[in-house]
Amino acid sequence: MADSKTLNLTYKGRPLRRKDNLIYYGSMSDKYIIMLQVLETRKISDLQLATRVSVQLQLTDPNLKSRDRVVRKSEKNSLYSAMDLGSVWLTRALSNR
Repeated sequence: MADSKTLNLTYKGRPLRRKDNLIYYGSMSDKYIIMLQVLETRKISDLQLATRVSVQLQLTDPNLKSRDRVVRKSEKNSLYSAMDLGSVWLTRALSNR
């Protein structure tokens, strides 16, 4: 049985995993995933708001070096715009099989 503290998040039907300031979007069983890295944040009241986010479309091949896995990359000024761009990139990359 699953641990009650485990929360499985998805965005547009694909899984999200977070570790510190890194967010992985997509499944490692697919050919591509999106890696989002929060580079800067700003505090508003009690919340930390991402103000600079790196977006990378990456191959999931474990035999490649990390720099060779990167297919596309960009920077956005909010997590929402980074997730939106990442979703488009991932959908297009996975549909071009």
